[in-house]
Amino acid sequence: MSIHGIPSAFVRALREPRAFLFAVLFALTAGLAACGGGGGGSSGSGSSSSAGGSGDTSSLPAGPQQTPIAATASNTVVVTVNRGITGNVPNIPTVSVTICVPNTGTCQPIDNIQVDTASFGLRLVASALGNFSSTLPLTTSNGATLAECTGFADGYTWGTVRRADVKIGGETASNIPIQVIGDLASSTVPSNCSDIGPSQNSVQAIGANGILGIGIAPWDCGSSCASSAQGSMYYACPNGTISSNCANTAVALNNQVANPVANFPGDNNGVILQMPPISNNGQASATGTLVFGIGTQSNNAIPTSVQRFATDGGGNMTGTYNGRALKSAFLDSGSNGLFFADSGIAQCGGNLGTFYCPAKPLTLNATLTDQNNVSANVSFNVVSAAALLNSGSNYALNDLAGAFGSTANLDLGLPFFYGRYVYYGYGQAPYVAF
Repeated sequence: MSIHGIPSAFVRALREPRAFLFAVLFALTAGLAACGGGGGGSSGSGSSSSAGGSGDTSSLPAGPQQTPIAATASNTVVVTVNRGITGNVPNIPTVSVTICVPNTGTCQPIDNIQVDTASFGLRLVASALGNFSSTLPLTTSNGATLAECTGFADGYTWGTVRRADVKIGGETASNIPIQVIGDLASSTVPSNCSDIGPSQNSVQAIGANGILGIGIAPWDCGSSCASSAQGSMYYACPNGTISSNCANTAVALNNQVANPVANFPGDNNGVILQMPPISNNGQASATGTLVFGIGTQSNNAIPTSVQRFATDGGGNMTGTYNGRALKSAFLDSGSNGLFFADSGIAQCGGNLGTFYCPAKPLTLNATLTDQNNVSANVSFNVVSAAALLNSGSNYALNDLAGAFGSTANLDLGLPFFYGRYVYYGYGQAPYVAF
């Protein structure tokens, strides 16, 4: 599988479910959904540069320097970035999750679940669950098995909706719907699902055993899927796993794949993703902390000094980049690079496709504007992907960037998170802050 010439060995880009597109009625390019892009003025991107590029980062300013707290409290869990389960994808932050048959002690821990702040709900690859997946009760719609097609920028996931108790750190979301990816035969995939792009139904395709969507929405689709089958991401399969006649169906909110954090009994009003500062040259691994709740315990207070941005229901802002207004900007730990369009920066080409390979490292600027028309500037560094990935041993990279999606989008992926505490507030007035 490749994205715009970028092989899966290097990219897990733009991981926002297409489903939420319908909920917020915000159209983006094919595969870009749930969140979109905008962002602000650029410095250093005006002249074209040759592919390859220098890896000398001595001219770059130091990045943010916040250090994660220890993941010792019940509302915390360790986040790890390293060579990962497939051994070939940088910047995939992962946690361990325990899945239980609802209201029982029958449980199974699963490691290497990607932390994705721009999607909503837990999705587990069937092969990672093994025989345990069959013990999780199916969700049904009028007697038919409920399945889901979730669109991402690099393809789709297809599988049944099942119910489980989800335990992360010391927190538990009881009896919530999750998606089991790849437990239905490929012959059951509806054409309007496979039209999204290639299948992402395996560990190798995803680069992890699953996706933990902890963005600001409580469900992965919301009212649009609850009110109408038209455009719904959910399907009723009349003969269960052997059916090839799955049809779009409306699904009540309580049967939609749910954000586990929003269903914790406490510490459920948001999350803080804390990633450590790293070298501008990258490093082999990084260890951070995911904190549940904001202002609910002594370890998750939000300082008044942070930059806070009111977002729409998908976690989007607007802004400017390189002198042009953009429609949507978002902070997405599920993207392994910084993704934006800038014709003044040379693309690597070859095996690195549309990743950027500037002749010398750049410091770029953008402006983020929230729903209340409050703006603030952000800066980020871009170093040649060829130089960063040349050693093959570094998997934590804070200046990896590329071109992907519309010129109207700015995706501040995991590189933006290093050295920062990034807050995602849930509720009627969602926000991000850092």
